[in-house]
Amino acid sequence: MSQPDYPQRIVSLVPSLTELLFDLGLEDRLAGRTRFCVHPEDRVEAIPIIGGTKNPRVEKIRDARPDWVIANKEENEKEHVEQIRQFCKVTVTEIHTIEQALNWIEKLGKSAGVSERAHQLTGEITGLLERRDIWYPMNAVYYIWKDPWMSIGGDTYIHDVMNHWGLTNLLSDFTRYPELPLSDLERLQPELILLSSEPYPFKEKHKEEIKEICPSSRIELVDGEWFSWYGSRMKHVFESLTRWRNSLEE
Repeated sequence: MSQPDYPQRIVSLVPSLTELLFDLGLEDRLAGRTRFCVHPEDRVEAIPIIGGTKNPRVEKIRDARPDWVIANKEENEKEHVEQIRQFCKVTVTEIHTIEQALNWIEKLGKSAGVSERAHQLTGEITGLLERRDIWYPMNAVYYIWKDPWMSIGGDTYIHDVMNHWGLTNLLSDFTRYPELPLSDLERLQPELILLSSEPYPFKEKHKEEIKEICPSSRIELVDGEWFSWYGSRMKHVFESLTRWRNSLEE
């Protein structure tokens, strides 16, 4: 029986999945990445940049002669995916939960012929999940943007990560990324307000601005990668998330 033909030239349009490909041992097959694909820092620079997640240069992707392009329904635009499909196979991932992220690690690993490595990775991540502590739930709001102030709804990956670490998203009834003006924040009076480092780079000055509105809330600057990067980054950050969550109890 002949062996299946696995893709040999891969372009990734998804930063966290680019890192996954490295961790699955597929570095030599990567033919392109976005400028937001920054991990692993010491190795990713060698991979050519083909544009951004929202504005990839389709002709540059064509010139890279890929036989597989990996995209994401939320991070990439449908029109670009359809253009790329004219000359190359495209897999569009859709990830709103940790469980879906684990399933996609397995699927992508199988498609690339590295199922064993993918299964080992998902096993390690699952082990970290199983070793989490049990915390008293805290009502929380997670901000991703300013001007307008925007938070996250209940159908996002960030929401699922919050839920796994004992944080009750006060906007769980909303979808995607709803606007949440500070005037509404005053009404909600969350126990915890999280200001992400990405996509908007919140700083200490923003904590002070919110403190005037919600003086009794705890306000934390958090690493956005902890909450929004799936793939193999889950292995790198889940332990950090647990240590941080324990610090909230002190």
